[in-house]
Amino acid sequence: MSDIKCIAHFSIPVTDVKRSSDFYCDVVGCTHLFSTPKGHMAFIDAGGVCLILVKQPGPINPVLQDSEGVHHSFAIAPDKFQAALARLKAKGVEIIFEEDRQGGVVNGPRAYFRDPDGTVLEFINLTSYETGKGHGH
Repeated sequence: MSDIKCIAHFSIPVTDVKRSSDFYCDVVGCTHLFSTPKGHMAFIDAGGVCLILVKQPGPINPVLQDSEGVHHSFAIAPDKFQAALARLKAKGVEIIFEEDRQGGVVNGPRAYFRDPDGTVLEFINLTSYETGKGHGH
């Protein structure tokens, strides 16, 4: 049995902290919490989970991944999902893949897109999260 209660935070490497902070707040819908005085880290809130954008030398993603690669997923409320996709399109963000995946562990309509450094992000209308199927045990 795990003693993990929740995810406290996770970090995303970025080449321009201000540009990425603006993207994650204005496009993804996060809330800026704090930026370090030297500007090498920005703390942002994503629905109660802290993301830390950390300045790293580029390129962050020299080979762009597709939707089956490493990505970070943001659950969107069912009644806000289509508006979130419309916001991406209105901000000029390309949706690289979209589907309604069912019958797996993490289910629901989803759309994948990239942040300014090419990191793949996902918006999902999370219809179910199946934890009792014995995966990885």
